[in-house]
Amino acid sequence: MVYAARFFYVYKLYFSRILIVRSNSAAIRAGLGKGDRMKDDAKSRKAELMEHLKVSILTLRMQPGADLDEADLSDAFGLSRTPLREVFRQLAGEGYLDLRTNRSARVSEMSYTTLRDFFLAAPMVYGAILRLAALNATPAQIGDLKDAQQAFKTALRSGSAEDRSLANNRFHEVTGEMSGNVYLLPSFNRLLIDHARIGMTFYRPQTAKTPDNLSEASRQHDAIIAAIEARDDAAAAQLAEDHWNLSRDQIELFVMPDALDVPMGVPPLSKPA
Repeated sequence: MVYAARFFYVYKLYFSRILIVRSNSAAIRAGLGKGDRMKDDAKSRKAELMEHLKVSILTLRMQPGADLDEADLSDAFGLSRTPLREVFRQLAGEGYLDLRTNRSARVSEMSYTTLRDFFLAAPMVYGAILRLAALNATPAQIGDLKDAQQAFKTALRSGSAEDRSLANNRFHEVTGEMSGNVYLLPSFNRLLIDHARIGMTFYRPQTAKTPDNLSEASRQHDAIIAAIEARDDAAAAQLAEDHWNLSRDQIELFVMPDALDVPMGVPPLSKPA
């Protein structure tokens, strides 16, 4: 039930993983020389920064298109410019960040064009991933998927929107691991970044239908697990389509700005006499 512990609270997830990194580093530090210990400390801080940025981007604490402040991050994580930019390059390769010449790195954007591409590609990729997952999943991976689903159910009962989105993201990450396809997996992981960000609207109470949608999402997860266990690739692919259709309307909630809370006919910046 490791994943349940990780995804119940997003801050607990973040700091628990930092503690794991530090604990693993401490376990080998006694056998290292001073130079090796310094390298190990730097790797630990890079891992902490990596996790911090991933969680912040997935949960929209760092908004799409936001510039990263290298000086602040360098001070906060005790890293010089070179290792800091190594982290940026890795995250850019995975799709979390955009790197620009002679300008600061920024969080990958979600423009009309990228959202359109996402909604065109996602159904095809998700269907292929679940079909392959049903054919290739190992017993250990099925166990991981069940753990991820339990974490998702726990988050639905008592977690925040961040908890729910991250737990859902982990569920789908496991299905990607199950597929075992070196060509599909990078594209799938990139899709999951925007899936999680869009999911921040899906997992916040928006309308009276939200609880029903969340319950249906959980039921579909259970059905996906059953199809994978049964090695039923056709059923898994159909469930991918059903699961996708459940959340596709959330693009409107993601891209539409909140309404202005002002009386009709009154300019937003006007002041009462």
